[in-house]
Amino acid sequence: MRGREPKRTVRKHRLRKSMAGTSRPPRPALPTPAGSARVFVPQAYEAGYDYPLVVWLADSTRPFDLGRTMARMSLRNFLAVQPAPGGDPEDRVWRAIDRVRDRWSVHPRRIYLAGEGHGGSAAFRIACRAPEAFAGVVSLGGPFPLDEGLFAAAGRVRRLPMLLCLRRDAVAAEPAPVDRVLRLFHAAGATLSLRIYPGADDLSRAALADVNRWLMEDVCGTAAAAPQRCAP
Repeated sequence: MRGREPKRTVRKHRLRKSMAGTSRPPRPALPTPAGSARVFVPQAYEAGYDYPLVVWLADSTRPFDLGRTMARMSLRNFLAVQPAPGGDPEDRVWRAIDRVRDRWSVHPRRIYLAGEGHGGSAAFRIACRAPEAFAGVVSLGGPFPLDEGLFAAAGRVRRLPMLLCLRRDAVAAEPAPVDRVLRLFHAAGATLSLRIYPGADDLSRAALADVNRWLMEDVCGTAAAAPQRCAP
């Protein structure tokens, strides 16, 4: 009897391993207690792979659904986290990053800040204050914070890739701020990709598909039209 027990243990272990490797879709966003960060874990998550992490900053004036946003962007390419509400935005970002890194496999040099509306402006602000901590920053509908001295350390900030996605109607209504941003980046020698979209949704499928491609191009160093993995 004692000689058979190890075999049963091995079979159970193999069964659990095979079930973990199935492609059954997980919940889009993990349920969390009120007031805590929300986390998105990609489909077919592999603990041995260091995933890029996207930290999403929401616009406090409208609802934000992390699972729906990542479903439009990519179900497989990224871990993602939405910091808990309340308190200092920068502190919430660091806490959210620590929470994900404590439990899931995150590539330490592939952490990206992204935000919608006011959250996008906050993402620019936080990333420019600590450019070495992030691999890039994305804003959907949130203007770059001008007149805040974010390029005081231009030598550090100019190496940070940035993506600004705007709606066509918003640019047409106020073209001057966009022109100032382009002039600022040109003068500082910084990198900014600007995309303009039709429609009234900052988080449109087209915009989020472009965000996925832009991030994966940075992760892989090449264009990524389909979900894929890259060597860490």
